[in-house]
Amino acid sequence: MSDSIIRSLGAGSGIDTTSLVSNLVEIERAPIENRLDSKQEQLEAQISAYGTLSSSLSEFQSAMSVLADNDTFNARSVAFPDSDVITPNSVEPGAQTGTYQIEVVEVAQAQSLATGAYADKDASLNETGTLTISFGTWTYDEDATNGDPGLDADTDDDPYSFAVNADRAALNIEVEADDSLQDIADKINAEDAEVQASVLLVDGQYQLLLTAPSGENNAIRISSDDATKGDTTGLSVFEFNETEHSQVTETQQGQDAELKVNGLTVYRESNEIDDVIQGFNFSVNKAEPGTNLTFSVSADTDIAEQAVRDFVTAYNLFFETSQNLIGYSTDENNQTVKGDLATDGTAKALINQLRSTVTAEVAGIDSGYTALTNLGIRTELDGTLSIDEDDFGTAFNDNFDLVEQLFASTTQSSSSQVTVTEGSYASNTVAGDYEVIVTTDPEKATITGNAETLDFSTPPISLGADYAFKITVDGVKSEDIVLTGTYSSAEEVRADLQAIINGDTNLKGANLALDVGYTGGQFTFTSREYGSSSEITFDSADFADPAKAAELGLADFSDTGVNAAGTIGGEAAFGSGNVLLPPIDSDAYGLNFTIGENAVAAGAITTTYTRGLAGELDVLIDSFLSNTGSIQNREDNINDALEGVAEDRVELDRKMEKLETRLYSQFLAMERIVNSFQSTGNQLDGILDRLPFTASNG
Repeated sequence: MSDSIIRSLGAGSGIDTTSLVSNLVEIERAPIENRLDSKQEQLEAQISAYGTLSSSLSEFQSAMSVLADNDTFNARSVAFPDSDVITPNSVEPGAQTGTYQIEVVEVAQAQSLATGAYADKDASLNETGTLTISFGTWTYDEDATNGDPGLDADTDDDPYSFAVNADRAALNIEVEADDSLQDIADKINAEDAEVQASVLLVDGQYQLLLTAPSGENNAIRISSDDATKGDTTGLSVFEFNETEHSQVTETQQGQDAELKVNGLTVYRESNEIDDVIQGFNFSVNKAEPGTNLTFSVSADTDIAEQAVRDFVTAYNLFFETSQNLIGYSTDENNQTVKGDLATDGTAKALINQLRSTVTAEVAGIDSGYTALTNLGIRTELDGTLSIDEDDFGTAFNDNFDLVEQLFASTTQSSSSQVTVTEGSYASNTVAGDYEVIVTTDPEKATITGNAETLDFSTPPISLGADYAFKITVDGVKSEDIVLTGTYSSAEEVRADLQAIINGDTNLKGANLALDVGYTGGQFTFTSREYGSSSEITFDSADFADPAKAAELGLADFSDTGVNAAGTIGGEAAFGSGNVLLPPIDSDAYGLNFTIGENAVAAGAITTTYTRGLAGELDVLIDSFLSNTGSIQNREDNINDALEGVAEDRVELDRKMEKLETRLYSQFLAMERIVNSFQSTGNQLDGILDRLPFTASNG
């Protein structure tokens, strides 16, 4: 219809009414559209400017994050001579500084055992039972020659007695009838207990080679529940223990590394040494008695100093960028340019907040270096930071620990019975002092048995399956605990008990373990966990022979641990094991307080938490950049405004279309009137021609 209207326009009047309507509509549209264009351009510029601001904040945060890390202030360097005796691997932050001399007397080595030969490594052995592998230290009969007068007694030592390493859980390898030599090796390796099992082809025959973890106290003893001791068949062919080792050859004995550090003799199980000099890790390659390697570990403050200088540079770069966004700058033509966020209150507020945090005193620090100015970092009139080299140098040379406290987080406690650490929500924590009062000490589940009555009058003694029992630890019941060794003292029984219990399949699978002690003629069993989830239970129904178990001092016993309880900052804390947690949304929320076993007696304990300047800035910038932060909220508002502009454009198009239609209709009506006038005129002309005295002469 509108097309027909447009085609009709101008037909009678001769006026280009189509162009006239278009021009009138454009005149009506132009100021509104210009206003929308200007608003859209401004909003898009603001979005772009907020992107620039976010990037600048992220870059500043990245440069600053180094200072939030305490390791930056505990960097170390080591000057080590070239040597093939020792290889330095790493020096960790906080390593013990000093000058050291190391002499390598012996290197550590691992015990190796080789079984008899087999024609086929994959053939079924047709044997069933359990192989128990215990860890510990062998004592050898150095005069043994195994009856061969051609052997030197010092080169063919017999294993004489075995002291169990209670800190290493024993392994129980279940052998099934269709298992082959290779299957047994695979099962041992699957235990992931640092025992390497390999099947080697030697002179056309296969042998099982077992290599223990290195060190004298990590040698292995192998026993089985096979009754055919000494036979050439059965699982006893794999045994290597005090009474049976005839079919297994010890190819190498376990040995500790022996070092002299500044004249002090130390022994380590491994050649990878990480605990002789705190924080300095090195490898022992070979023994070279009489040769001392001298080196130094020193503090490296240059890393922290450069990090602080980088912080100043990064802040000044951020400050320049931010001022160009919210203020005025000069372009290449020396013209004043207004920043795209010059009228944006949100941007100005967050930039001012960050600037105030940089120059203010750090929350929670009451003495020492409390602000950047103490370090020699000054604020210039233009808002940038500068470094007073004299004060800066003095701070790093004389008060380096205060520099760390200024930038990085610090936790302190007035008692060793409470240790404070940052938790996952430490960004919510308010820096300051918190008084901790413990009203209930944490406890582990502990069973103290009755007095043991084992007879060691004619050692060694064997216990075996008659003394088997089950134990429940933290809700998990073990399989039968069987003491398979021979023992000359209750201490040897204690060590084997701990190793076998901790090696139990059920307990090990649940990552549970306990400690077995012996004092005053009684065995004690203590969970390694604190709190109400810690539990140890003995049930006489699980004893193979209650009378035999009674010789170990075992009976029906049960005990449960106790959670710590107390207050933090005057508010009741939540106790879980040996940890107290502040109430959610309290000032201390985000910190974890680890409680010692004698904290109640310590009384009121003062703890202090400071996040440091870098930490405070990190939290502040995170809040700006988060999905719910001020920048995201402002960007959401700007995008909403852009959507509003788009909606206004749609509405403008609708209004202009209606205006155009109305104008077309009005001009069409005008054309009809003109046509009517023209028709009337033509009719009048005909009448006039026919009137008397007005007709034309022929």
